Amino acid sequence: MTASSASFSGAGVVVTGGGGGIGAVLARRFAAEGARVVVGDLNGDAAAEVAKEIGGTAVAGDAASEAGVASLIETARETLGEIDVFCANAGIAPMGGVDAPEEDWARIWDVNVMAHVRASRLLLPAWLERGRGHFISTVSAAGLLTSLGSASYSVTKHGALAFAEWLSATYRHRGLTVQAICPQGVRTAMLENTGPAGELLMGAAAIQPEQVADALFEAIAAERFLVLPHPEVADYYAARATQTDRWLGGMNRLQRKVEQVIGE
Repeated sequence: MTASSASFSGAGVVVTGGGGGIGAVLARRFAAEGARVVVGDLNGDAAAEVAKEIGGTAVAGDAASEAGVASLIETARETLGEIDVFCANAGIAPMGGVDAPEEDWARIWDVNVMAHVRASRLLLPAWLERGRGHFISTVSAAGLLTSLGSASYSVTKHGALAFAEWLSATYRHRGLTVQAICPQGVRTAMLENTGPAGELLMGAAAIQPEQVADALFEAIAAERFLVLPHPEVADYYAARATQTDRWLGGMNRLQRKVEQVIGE
């Protein structure tokens, strides 16, 4: 099963953070495409609800810890036989800057970055042996740009993107397909939790999770690494690279607007 075939009939798919938001929509979409889906989530009840709806298998557990990742993949292999597609979708976005507690930084690093590393460590041997595998990383436009209001989210999403890029650059010629989903605001609980500041920054352009899935499957058909549900992010990304000081100035103006909203 590879992206180039554009068919997931019978494929074994794992989705972490599949109990809600983007993850639940991805699980439903892959199931609708004929895949056999394992839904992983820290919230076991939420995972079970989505799995029941799509005829999949639910796995409750922490997809960030080494033991949790190992348990998820072991269960998925027992259920699916082979894992063809792994969607590293679970993520958290605590607000805060440099003053955020060390334990918050450690937790978000585990969830947003190391979960991808730990899953890849277990998946790659089998994928490389058979010459195919598909790793999908839910990153965020924050990984291409930045995330005002959350230093740790910005840093870890840059890390998640960098790891996905490294996987593709290193193993593309050995049959590994890697894609990074980089939306801006998406109408999920994560956006709601950002409060007025998040609504100011992302609310006007926020999309539904189903639109993220549509963008992913379009990118799969086109064999594109970057999945941009908000196409304008490509222009922002280019401006960040080629007009960095101007871009930073614009981001700082946004920061001042955020501070005005929070102060009101």
